[in-house]
Amino acid sequence: MSQTVNQGVRWTTADLELLPENGTRYEIIDGELFMSRSPHLSHQRTCGNMYRKLQDWSEDTGLGEAFINPGIIFTEADNVEPDVIWISKEKLAALVDDSGHLTGAPELVVEVLSSGVQNERRDREAKLKLYSVRGVQEYWIVDWRLQKIEVYRRSNSALQLIATLFSNDEISSPFLPNFSCLVSKFF
Repeated sequence: MSQTVNQGVRWTTADLELLPENGTRYEIIDGELFMSRSPHLSHQRTCGNMYRKLQDWSEDTGLGEAFINPGIIFTEADNVEPDVIWISKEKLAALVDDSGHLTGAPELVVEVLSSGVQNERRDREAKLKLYSVRGVQEYWIVDWRLQKIEVYRRSNSALQLIATLFSNDEISSPFLPNFSCLVSKFF
């Protein structure tokens, strides 16, 4: 379950330090605070499976790393925690701050949908726009209930939907050379 807290207030990264550490996930997109509870176990399983497949490939190739729930602080008003990312070694070395947060766009961001209109709006609209503006090269929106993945790829300076894949399809990416996985393996 997710909710938006706005009331005319523009939230910043510094404001997050004042919020309680009670298991609630806080994200800020364009100054708007989003809060969500721990996701469904199937959501977490999907994130773990995606991370594992991407990290195994990364270890085999040495090209980069996958991370689960990393903090990305684009600006004081744009602070998010995607479910899974993949980032090249070069970008990782250049984009990690002293606190261990990313300060720029990884090549790939994965968001696994949680139930609820606000959660879907956040991932399909607010985060799609944010990741597009900030330079993410590829964005996967994953629906574990329907076992499908929508693949958005950068084209003409914006992320555009290029494919909708289902459990029997193979997923690959030009940013992950020779990576291929049957979509059903993520679920």
